[in-house]
Amino acid sequence: METEVAKEIVNTAAYTGFLSDPESVRIFTKGFTMAIGGVLPALAIGKLVAKAMEAIGRNPESAGKLFVPMLLGAAFAEAIAIYSLVVVFTL
Repeated sequence: METEVAKEIVNTAAYTGFLSDPESVRIFTKGFTMAIGGVLPALAIGKLVAKAMEAIGRNPESAGKLFVPMLLGAAFAEAIAIYSLVVVFTL
């Protein structure tokens, strides 16, 4: 289903002449890169913290053992968002 929607968007953009202008393609690519690069790490961090809080709720003694790995996981996920920001500025 998602690929059909993506194909329809590309076909509509090509029909209207949107993809014929290199500057508009560049701007579209920047926006799409930031959208994907911002949403997916945010979802990953949310799931990571939710699961860590669930584990701490089930076993409160594990809070000290879970904090550092949770923080590292969040930092690595946030690095993906920063990498996408760097890519946008280099396009």
